[in-house]
Amino acid sequence: MSDITLETKLVGEIKGEFFVPSYQRGYRWGEEEVERLLEDIYVNGDKNYCLQPIVIRKLADGKFELIDGQQRLTTLYIILKFMQRRYPELIEEIDFSLEYETRKNSGRFLQDIELSQRNDNIDYFFMCQAYETIENWFEKRVKNGEKRSNIAFSLYSFLCKDVKVIWYEVNDEENSYKLFTRLNIGKIPLTSSELVKAMFLSTDNNKGMTEHKQNEISTQWDSIERQLHNSSLWYFLTNQPDSSYSTKLDIILDLMSGKKIDERDKYFTFFFFDDLLKKKEINEIWSDIQHCFLILKDWFENHELYHKIGYLIASDSKTLKELYEESKGKTKSQFRALLNDFIRESIAFGNYGELNYKDDYSKIMKLLLLFNVISVMKIDEQAQRFPFDKFKHEKNNHTGWSLEHIHAQQSRVLQKHKEWIEWLTLQLPSLKAVSGMDTPLINEIEDILSTEKIDGLKFEELQQKVYEVLSDGRTDYIHTIANLALLDAGDNAALNNSTFDVKRNDIINMDKAGKFIPYCTKMVFLKYYTKSDKAQLHFWGEDDRQAYISEMNKILDKYLGEPIVIGN
Repeated sequence: MSDITLETKLVGEIKGEFFVPSYQRGYRWGEEEVERLLEDIYVNGDKNYCLQPIVIRKLADGKFELIDGQQRLTTLYIILKFMQRRYPELIEEIDFSLEYETRKNSGRFLQDIELSQRNDNIDYFFMCQAYETIENWFEKRVKNGEKRSNIAFSLYSFLCKDVKVIWYEVNDEENSYKLFTRLNIGKIPLTSSELVKAMFLSTDNNKGMTEHKQNEISTQWDSIERQLHNSSLWYFLTNQPDSSYSTKLDIILDLMSGKKIDERDKYFTFFFFDDLLKKKEINEIWSDIQHCFLILKDWFENHELYHKIGYLIASDSKTLKELYEESKGKTKSQFRALLNDFIRESIAFGNYGELNYKDDYSKIMKLLLLFNVISVMKIDEQAQRFPFDKFKHEKNNHTGWSLEHIHAQQSRVLQKHKEWIEWLTLQLPSLKAVSGMDTPLINEIEDILSTEKIDGLKFEELQQKVYEVLSDGRTDYIHTIANLALLDAGDNAALNNSTFDVKRNDIINMDKAGKFIPYCTKMVFLKYYTKSDKAQLHFWGEDDRQAYISEMNKILDKYLGEPIVIGN
């Protein structure tokens, strides 16, 4: 490990002979990739610009085995070769060269680039095409009014003074082919955290650090990475799927670097730590990383902080970066008070009773998520915690969590014969439980189900009759918060439009099967909030709705701007 070299080099500082081994496929960049590289460098101007890592290993003869980055390095060479030919006053000599093991004389070809040899093999074809693309790129800019000499001078100046590569030199013990495979099969790039870790273990950076300390950092680093693979911790910290970070420790390093979500520089975080290394000792930087992780872990392990911070992140009210920055310099009590303020701000919607499913969907989602999270938080902390991992994992991997009408919204979305039959089948057991086994409505439905013959008008007539039996007859509350809960009912239209009793039975079955049901949603369908002398099993009535809202007001009392009030 101590033989790793990691640094940044300007393109103008690259020197040496590069050998491209046979396990690589050869040069294959097309016109689009070449032109994009030119355009990115030129448009960026005299600001710092970084290309992806060049991964190499020094061979016994002094040459460099080019493990990763051959497409970029070859293209840079061809750009410099084009300018050397056309503008020899700018470039007297190119300080590096490339040789492909699979193409004898490829080094000589690149030095001369004879377009007439383009059809000799596939590598020469793409190299010639790249050369012509560079030439055409210059011509386009000349046609747009730019001076040819100015273009060349500016581009060369940018390459020498502003465009960098990450120079990643591995030791002799590294298996080049395995490293190449990891970086290229499936296109898994080196992440900032891998580069920062290599920086810690680099020969050039470990002055004054013992091999024992290096091994200790490496072990602790791997331990933090393993802990971040815990889905409970991961989904507490972020709404991003765990697959979005191939190396989990990047989330800690991004946080410390202040990297923004819309930051375009892929290696922004690496360069932050590369600059930091010029000001601080590695031991101090590593202590800062550990300290940052321990703060987040403390939040995760604290019952109150876990739920309040988890809610703010899950509801997109605050980012982890914002909360981390706000926590600096504050006592725990000050930070807790600030979290309460943030929560109040997140649901400052005015008249909650007027919130409507159609117009205020996201606001009601946020309010019900808070209701669920705080309800679980108030339970004995040894009993359970709100499972942000299950909530977010299911949200990210299928139809997602949504607002579900506790009693059917009575919309006319059922348009298929199959859905009409399924809907009637679902309601029949509840009808029998409420009305008895033998009524004209039940008999009519059973006759239809036995023949499966029904048209749209007949279905709507029966649907209305079923609603009248399995509800309290009111519809004014349907789209209010008193009739909404968090649930993933999937895309089953018949179930979504079913009555309370049918949904209750479905939720019981989902719960038995181990599917995650948000705590308050489960309590709603089990009639937990309704007083026993007011409870009736098969439909969602006025007493149920008032009890539901009363529980929300009690649980969210310190966060609501005013009590939730619904009409009688």
